[in-house]
Amino acid sequence: MTILLSSTIDRTLTQWVQERLADPQPDVFWQLWCFEGVQARRAAEQQLAAQGIRARIRSSYKPLVHALLEEVQMDGLRAVELHYPVHADAANNRFLLEAYPLAAMLSHIDLKMQANTHGSGDDHYSLHLHYRGGRHQQMHVFAPNRRFETAHGGHGITPCGWERSQDSQGAFMHDAPLSTDYELAYQQAMQCIRQQPWPAGEPYFGRLHIHMELPGFEQPITGTGEVMSTPEAMHEELYFSLLEHFQHLSGRPAGDRRLQPGQMVPDIRMATGSDPLALQHVSVRIESQALPLPEPLGQRAAAFAGAEAAAQAAAALEQAPSLAQIAELTQPLFDTYGTAWQGRSVQGRTIAATYKKGSNHAVLLSGGQHANEISGTHGALRGALALAARPDSHFAYIPVENPDGYALHEWYRSYAPEQMHHAARYTALGDDLEYRDSAPWYESAVRRDALAGSGAQLHLSLHGYPAHEWTRPLTGYIPQGFDLWTVPKGFFLILRYHDGWEDAAVALAEQVALALTQVPGLSAYNARQLHHYQQHSGLQPFTLRHGTPCTISAHAASPAPVTLITEFPDQTVIGDDFRLAHTAQQAAVLAAYAAWQEIMQNR
Repeated sequence: MTILLSSTIDRTLTQWVQERLADPQPDVFWQLWCFEGVQARRAAEQQLAAQGIRARIRSSYKPLVHALLEEVQMDGLRAVELHYPVHADAANNRFLLEAYPLAAMLSHIDLKMQANTHGSGDDHYSLHLHYRGGRHQQMHVFAPNRRFETAHGGHGITPCGWERSQDSQGAFMHDAPLSTDYELAYQQAMQCIRQQPWPAGEPYFGRLHIHMELPGFEQPITGTGEVMSTPEAMHEELYFSLLEHFQHLSGRPAGDRRLQPGQMVPDIRMATGSDPLALQHVSVRIESQALPLPEPLGQRAAAFAGAEAAAQAAAALEQAPSLAQIAELTQPLFDTYGTAWQGRSVQGRTIAATYKKGSNHAVLLSGGQHANEISGTHGALRGALALAARPDSHFAYIPVENPDGYALHEWYRSYAPEQMHHAARYTALGDDLEYRDSAPWYESAVRRDALAGSGAQLHLSLHGYPAHEWTRPLTGYIPQGFDLWTVPKGFFLILRYHDGWEDAAVALAEQVALALTQVPGLSAYNARQLHHYQQHSGLQPFTLRHGTPCTISAHAASPAPVTLITEFPDQTVIGDDFRLAHTAQQAAVLAAYAAWQEIMQNR
């Protein structure tokens, strides 16, 4: 293990309060924007007020949402007119997306959201609040941002800390950005990475572990299913910033999923304590280490008498199973049909496919390509168990294509199950196994072997995406290259096809979408999420088929003539939401399998 960085940073909030206390100015009104939760911000205000110092401390992260939660009188509110800013260096819907989940928060009132076209500034939201009894209130919410340069040389604006002071007449004495501990921790980490003498070629390391202990907050928003989380946002920011850096270092184009930097592990923890202002420092530590072989999974806790018992157990699960549980649940299939193809992951874990030969047209079913997309893995498992009960069924099945990522996700879930953890998305080499284009093949070999050996011309690749908002708060807010997935939009189907297979892909999409209308609760779930997505994005870059969003496109690089990719908003879901997710995934598998038989019969 090599320690690349070990440092501490003064906590912005406590340092700022100490500076005010050291030089009290009763006639000055202070304002601070930082990446802290409401409890710590209010405690700081009270500490200052006790000494006669007037101050208001607000959140730099999602300032409009915090304003609604902390400053707007909700009793009697009947309508809201929101004008959101538009900035030349940001996407037109940037601040509309940053207002998410306002539509869900205010679902009981009349809400109108539109771009600010009055030329009154690109740094604040304007709210016109209408109350019962005819009372009105106008409100402006400042959204602090600074200009930054992207990893590939462009420019944008991104949320930041800010400080203001006003004299007794209200005139501004100071009004400028302030570098907060949250921003400095990110900048230190990225500067350390940029300055390292990395090897000349990929991979650059075995594992890169970035540990931070930060002040911050994880705040549920009542009635929306959303949680604002600064630790999660830092995880996402670091992981994707590192991908962009190493893509640039390797000379690859932006977004190239073939990049193999090594395994990147942001480990972001929120510092805790009984006193919200007790913490004085932020810690940052970066380690580079060789990749160890996986820890043994231990003995199986249970065994199932057959596929039917395993199917019943799988249907009842309320949270993502561990790798050991998946092995238990799939064992009846492997006991019956054997291991047809097998490979090893980068870290040495076994990847196996089983194969049931029947008189039907073959299909390949797989889960866990992106290991933090938990309903896809479990839906594929349930689909395989259901297909196995059919005498003539013909399919190959890979339970977990990326076990190294799945193991990392298990580790993340042990201390932060409510976060989406995109660092567990790709393999231990850091690439997306589907895009790997040269040996050693590792994880991708089993998929290739299963397609060739089974003769399947349809691949059912089950996936998921974030079940709550996905942000990158320090590089523009919207995740670059993943704009479509910033907020949930229901169960989503992606069809890819080779030349000459378009009609089959279209027919498959139609029949699967129709079958999904029979899943209890799914149509209402989709309609609700789509409504909020459209309100906050202003877009609909997909076709709706029977209420299910779909995209269909030619994709010559796909390994099968037709690929159906399912996308359920599943990352972090548990309980009833997880059961709905894997039930919908199983329904898609069975509908696609049945439709494919008809399509191939008529082809």
